[in-house]
Amino acid sequence: MFFAAFVISGVAQWRSGTVARRGARRNRYTSTRLDSLDTSAFEQRLGYTFQQRELLRRALTHKSYSHESREGDVRHNETYEFLGDSVLGFVIGDLLFREFPQLDEGALSKMKAFLVSAPSLAAKARDYGMGEVILLGVGEEKTGGRKKDSLLANLFEAVIAAVFLDGGIDAARQLIERTFNEDIRQIDQQDLLFRDYKTALQEAAQGRGLPLPEYRVVDEVGPDHDKVFVVEVKLAGLTARGEGSSKKEAQQQAARQALSDFGEQYGT
Repeated sequence: MFFAAFVISGVAQWRSGTVARRGARRNRYTSTRLDSLDTSAFEQRLGYTFQQRELLRRALTHKSYSHESREGDVRHNETYEFLGDSVLGFVIGDLLFREFPQLDEGALSKMKAFLVSAPSLAAKARDYGMGEVILLGVGEEKTGGRKKDSLLANLFEAVIAAVFLDGGIDAARQLIERTFNEDIRQIDQQDLLFRDYKTALQEAAQGRGLPLPEYRVVDEVGPDHDKVFVVEVKLAGLTARGEGSSKKEAQQQAARQALSDFGEQYGT
């Protein structure tokens, strides 16, 4: 009886010690990653050095990391995303307003939506290497979180917020201008819908009081892994065709051709 109790007690102590050691290792791992996070190379790429480093650490902390941390107060960046979205939208809107004073609200809104879309912001985050420095939880890390467009787009907004909080609107504006100036310069004023020719064709038809364009797939060429779709669009007696690697792309190309034909016929 005494021997059995002794063994049970020993096993319990071993288990308790193992759990404690695992917890200690996890705590050390979390603390080390957060406290010793070296962002100097990232800040150099960003072109901004933080005075309040805790702001940058907060911006780089994903909620998955915060939730898995055993430290008392590891706050994630979701509210920074909210603030960064507002700052980014304001500055981009101001830049477009000044760059294209002759354009109407609709055209400016389409430009802004394109520039601050998730794919656009994710691409900017990749350019700065933000995915390399974000703090992720184990699960998010395993599922490729560092490469996800949605996560990177949110991260970009969070970093904008951190710059704003650290250096004010001037610092945030300078970063946004450096990041988007080339994109704004390359905007084609004759193609304000950014390849959304379907919407342009629909608006042209509605402006003339005509029925909406009708699209249909008329052919599919090639093997499944390299298929080309041929789409035909009809509008007010006009017929145009377009090709693409997807039905949507083929529709856009058909609409683009129809817009050209429509303009020639109706003088638009």
